[in-house]
Amino acid sequence: MKVSDILRVKGNTLYTVTPEEPLANAVDLMAERDIGSLVVMELGDLVGMLTFREVIQAIVKNGGSVGNMQVRSAMDDAPLTCTLETEMDEVRRMMLDRHARYMPVMDRKMLMGVISFYDVAKAVVDSQNFENKMLKAYIRDWPEDESGG
Repeated sequence: MKVSDILRVKGNTLYTVTPEEPLANAVDLMAERDIGSLVVMELGDLVGMLTFREVIQAIVKNGGSVGNMQVRSAMDDAPLTCTLETEMDEVRRMMLDRHARYMPVMDRKMLMGVISFYDVAKAVVDSQNFENKMLKAYIRDWPEDESGG
């Protein structure tokens, strides 16, 4: 299974912000849309990721508020990325190694979507459930041994 399979099922609705946008606006958007991440884009290029983890760290550093901070001051400016062709096993390994909950999917320099650790886990469980159903159907339809044994 590849990343493209997850995006095909999930869809590719994207929420983005610019680095100069007030962090408060980004937090409002995340709360309004009930999302855990925003892709930070500048002049058509991916320049960072903003997740609830970076927001919380920024709030703590700023004495408990976002104040006048910009997205740039809180974002991860070196986000982990993958491509449409990246295999799921590799994505799981990458996300676990970096403790990443969200990963932008790129096709060269074009942003194709974002997958979450939840999306990856759901794809694995769905795949296992499908395999289990296929195995049960195969066993159920197995021809009986005509020799009586």
